[in-house]
Amino acid sequence: MEKHIMANKHGDYVWYELLTDDAQGAAEFYADVVGLTAKESGMSEGPPYWLLSAPDGSEVAGMMELDDDMKAGGARPVWLGYIGVDDVDASAEKVKAEGGAVHIGPRDIPGVGRFAMVADPHGAPFYIMRDSSDEKSHAYSAENKKGHVGWHELGTPDVDKSLAFYAAVAGWSQGERMDMPDGPYQMFDQSGRSIGGMMDPGKSFPPVWNYYWWSDGVEAAAERTKKAGGEIMFGPHEIPGGNVIIFGMDPQKAVFCLVGPR
Repeated sequence: MEKHIMANKHGDYVWYELLTDDAQGAAEFYADVVGLTAKESGMSEGPPYWLLSAPDGSEVAGMMELDDDMKAGGARPVWLGYIGVDDVDASAEKVKAEGGAVHIGPRDIPGVGRFAMVADPHGAPFYIMRDSSDEKSHAYSAENKKGHVGWHELGTPDVDKSLAFYAAVAGWSQGERMDMPDGPYQMFDQSGRSIGGMMDPGKSFPPVWNYYWWSDGVEAAAERTKKAGGEIMFGPHEIPGGNVIIFGMDPQKAVFCLVGPR
């Protein structure tokens, strides 16, 4: 692949993806609750793929239906994140060297880029990606923009080991550490800015990444979640700084999170 300077830095989150068993139902749910608009991508190769846009028109995520083979292999509805890297093949080898696993790829998507689906040493899945274009991703936003992801949170049984893994693979650095009743909440930084945190959620929860979508009114979105057939597992809960969060589950049982004003 021809080398070029990427607008997105190594370690930036560049995309998000929903794997679901009901694309139409999921599209309607996230339009109502998060404000995402779905359209078919028109990609000629591979399974049908939908693009999800925020209210400001930015394409922020994709959506794909799980096929029978995926389900037979244990795949379930889930949100996944794409971490941009300088070299997918080298990063995939780094994932393995640091105790993680490579599940798919590395492989090319014509006209899109090169990617691999990987997992960290505790099994939390994510993608690594090098885009074939130099267009900057707007999927993540540090500022409150409805329909963009604003925070990334890893549930892990070993915060320090996970931080070391992602530092080696993504180049993230240790941020502020908050002592909580159930253990530390370790923030991590990318390019000098905190973009997420890591915590031990307890043995009842598997290692997994959760993504917080910006909302312009979390309590109202929580009510829409329930009316649309989803569930609220936690919250609304106020966090430092005055924003409110919820942990929710869509009708297909994929976990999602919201953050924003009450």
